[in-house]
Amino acid sequence: MSKKTRVAILGTGNIGTDLLIKAMRSEHLECALFVGRNFRSDGMQKASNLGVRLSDRGIEGIIAQAADIDIVFDATSASAHLEHWPALQRLGKTVIDMTPAKVGALCVPAINSAQILTSGAKNVNMITCGGQASVPIANAIAAVQDDIDYIEVASSISSRSAGPATRANLDEYIETTEQALLQFSRAKRAKAILILNPARPPIDMQTTIYAKIRNPDLKAIRASVEEMMARIVAYVPGYQLIVPPTIEGDKVMTTVKVLGNGDYLPRYAGNLDIINCAAIGIAETIARQGRE
Repeated sequence: MSKKTRVAILGTGNIGTDLLIKAMRSEHLECALFVGRNFRSDGMQKASNLGVRLSDRGIEGIIAQAADIDIVFDATSASAHLEHWPALQRLGKTVIDMTPAKVGALCVPAINSAQILTSGAKNVNMITCGGQASVPIANAIAAVQDDIDYIEVASSISSRSAGPATRANLDEYIETTEQALLQFSRAKRAKAILILNPARPPIDMQTTIYAKIRNPDLKAIRASVEEMMARIVAYVPGYQLIVPPTIEGDKVMTTVKVLGNGDYLPRYAGNLDIINCAAIGIAETIARQGRE
């Protein structure tokens, strides 16, 4: 087997630690460094038990080990990524940004993996969990409808699956999700809503997409959405269509649900799992290209 692509994960919270488990299972990736600020954190302890090389020096740890790294996952926060990117850019590293910082090329693997590769983008932004759940469906609708006036998406997630970085980045979450919806659906207007539900037991992630369309072709929309579903399930096995596209007045409505793999996070945390599956997916695509 060809040598695996070496990745570093910057950020040792829920997203970073779950990424670690997924990267270690990958046929194409090898975690060369797991970087945080506190060796006593749960993520660092997990990585230590798995025998992964650790650093508690943050971005300085990446810089010190740059020769051993091909791809960096930034799983910190939007504001932190704005500080990290100039240093990583100088190092010439490909960066997969897990935060809603909007610095790099917006990526949904089911839609634009090929374009990401062709462009040679060095900063790849994974949008948001709600974006990964909703943007492919909006794009599928746009593939068969040219006159989308308005797209609205509402994602409900368990409050227990929203960590400190998610809560600190709510404004960036809304802005980045809306930007991606506009870019990939060509809608005139877009709105994103995130609901943190404190229910016990925790709820699974669900996202409802509304599209205001003049004279919608429901049969064509359903066929396009089904085709997109097959692309997404290839890298997010827990992605489910629970309400097929239906017409309500002048709106098309559909709902998806995401169950996590249960790697590091509980299965109800599908919101974190989908963005991590998407990130691993594009990283593996980049890794395969690098070996061709």
